[in-house]
Amino acid sequence: MAKIKFSVISQEKNKENRGSVEFQVLSFTKKVQRLTSHLELHKKDYLSQRGLLKILGKRRRLLAFLSKQNRVVYKKFIGQ
Repeated sequence: MAKIKFSVISQEKNKENRGSVEFQVLSFTKKVQRLTSHLELHKKDYLSQRGLLKILGKRRRLLAFLSKQNRVVYKKFIGQ
């Protein structure tokens, strides 16, 4: 996946800047992937489902903010 390559590069670049929007989106993306694989095994884990929905909402809001602030970086995140 192209997103994974981009995320590894960006994480190396942003190690000292963990509060940046880009770093937060990448960390939320990793959490979403981890929770999704967990929920495939444990379908009735409703607390994890709720946590996943909360993380997805935060990630969506950060991406909306990023699209307004820096369109070039936003397009890298969505894969265009």
